[in-house]
Amino acid sequence: MKIAKARLVNPDHNFWYGLVAVAISIFVFAYSIRFGQVSILAYYALWLPLVLVDYRKALGTSTDLAWIAPFAALACLSTFWSAAPGVTARASVQFASHVVCALIAARTVSVRTLTLGAILGTLLVLFFSLVHGQYHLDPLDGSYSFVGAFPSKNQLGLFSSLGVYFAFAALVVLGERGLWRIVALACGGLSAVLLARSQSATSVITLALVLAIQIWLRLALLFSPRVRKVSMAAGIVLAICVVFTGLNFGGLDLLLAAFGKDSTLTGRTYLWSQGWAAAAQAPFFGVGYQAYWVQGFSEAERLWEEFYIGSRSGFHFHNTFIEVGVELGLAGVALIATVLLRTFAGHLGRVLGDARNEASFVLFGLVAMFLVRAFVEVDVINPYVVGSFLLFYAAGRLAVPRTLPRYAPLRRSSRPGHAA
Repeated sequence: MKIAKARLVNPDHNFWYGLVAVAISIFVFAYSIRFGQVSILAYYALWLPLVLVDYRKALGTSTDLAWIAPFAALACLSTFWSAAPGVTARASVQFASHVVCALIAARTVSVRTLTLGAILGTLLVLFFSLVHGQYHLDPLDGSYSFVGAFPSKNQLGLFSSLGVYFAFAALVVLGERGLWRIVALACGGLSAVLLARSQSATSVITLALVLAIQIWLRLALLFSPRVRKVSMAAGIVLAICVVFTGLNFGGLDLLLAAFGKDSTLTGRTYLWSQGWAAAAQAPFFGVGYQAYWVQGFSEAERLWEEFYIGSRSGFHFHNTFIEVGVELGLAGVALIATVLLRTFAGHLGRVLGDARNEASFVLFGLVAMFLVRAFVEVDVINPYVVGSFLLFYAAGRLAVPRTLPRYAPLRRSSRPGHAA
């Protein structure tokens, strides 16, 4: 019995458990608002009991988390100065426990298991949206978009873009064959269709950019480490030139026009200005984690009314750094930027140092997606959402000792490139 329990926290032997746990977690992240507390309890039941099996293996040491945990800790501490302490206390504990689950997954589930579990979970999410889906009118631009079973087309766009990315990772990076290849193709195809139907410009543009980066990096890895670094530097310079050209010579306006958007990003630039003004009121530590969008608070009520948010909930500044600046001030911005940038650079460095490192290749692209989206969306700072789970999973993988096994033994263990 002890051996059977130990296998649950060993990424070399728990493929089927990890696969199911990741798939169910993805579904919960998509529809926890619909299914309520029961779905959240099911999510906790998948990950937290692994601490009882082997807490050292599941959680690691405090030094492993020295740069990962402070953001969640600051969110909890902000209860003491929050404008809505009850809201902050509850939300921050939820977020901290959510981060713990992601870190447990990072130490007990391999990247291959995560990828295939995410594919299955995304298929479930998208099929549910097809069955229970609907169209919504966007009052700001007058367009109708398919939102599936979500309240917003951007959420459907996020899950669809993740479906395409994980299918790409399974087929191109991990080289899946047989049944998993068919499943990945099905997920990628359905995700692409629903991504197009959602008309989410953010998701389409960021996905295209990340796939371009992955292909560029894939080509760079064909050469020596020195050439790889030069190629990546050249790619960064090229990207900066493209952005500069787009901003100054009308390229961005043409791109946005293709999605029916204008240079204000359908009101986002105004919303950002309101966020900056709000952040300036408490610049160092903010108003408290999730203490701005509270019913009864005048500024939140005003913005809900201006943006036709009848539910008076589920809204944000559409920029991760502005949202964090309002809630947790400059301290919070510095901490979440540390998690994003260090995770991005850490996996990129591992890939450039070892072209066979498939795990870091997958996670690098994933973090790149959320880093780009951070400037136009809020994906990684809330509990029970897919973005924060995947980001902190990727961060946690950097803290896992490289001597630990990485992949479930469904293929020959002699295959290179399974280190993360």
